[in-house]
Amino acid sequence: MADKKNGFLMIVSAPSGTGKTTLCRLLLKSEPEITFSVSYTTRSQRAGEIDGKDYHFISNEEFKRMDENGDFLETEAIFNHFYGTSGKDINKSLAKGKNILLDVDTKGAKNLKHTCPEGVFVFILPPSLGTLKRRLAKRGSEDEKNIRLRMEKACEEIHENHWYDYVIVNDIINDSLEALKSIYIAEKHRRKRQTEVIEKIIRSKRGGI
Repeated sequence: MADKKNGFLMIVSAPSGTGKTTLCRLLLKSEPEITFSVSYTTRSQRAGEIDGKDYHFISNEEFKRMDENGDFLETEAIFNHFYGTSGKDINKSLAKGKNILLDVDTKGAKNLKHTCPEGVFVFILPPSLGTLKRRLAKRGSEDEKNIRLRMEKACEEIHENHWYDYVIVNDIINDSLEALKSIYIAEKHRRKRQTEVIEKIIRSKRGGI
């Protein structure tokens, strides 16, 4: 999935409440050439979310049908809801040379590490667990029990940081955005992604230019 004609995947994941979704949205605004991969989920829409833009919100039955048809590159169950990444949508965009941003759960990212090893994997950390807990409470959509469950899960996810390519500590949002942009720009200029340009220059030399 990563030859010279194809785009590349940039997979961003983090514990819930770390600010991953905000960072991804800001990156998409600053780098409009990136295509956002819209995941499928069975959970309900949150305030401000748009179907088809933030997620494809579908029923459990529809999710099961798609999964049985092999439509997903990876799936994950999180707090009794299902999430999936469409392989068909991603492969079509990559074949057109588009770079794709995925905002997925840590377990989903690990599944993608096996199916898409050429991807660029970025992990977002909170500056501290205390800060993370305050951010979850500030949402106002979680009760104390759910916050406790999310904190337990966050501790487990943080231990997964070792297999990511990059780690960003999201303390000051603008600094974190600049770090994420820098990773994206650097990855665009990897030698293996510039082979077509390199070969064109070499061919022009052979032509006597």
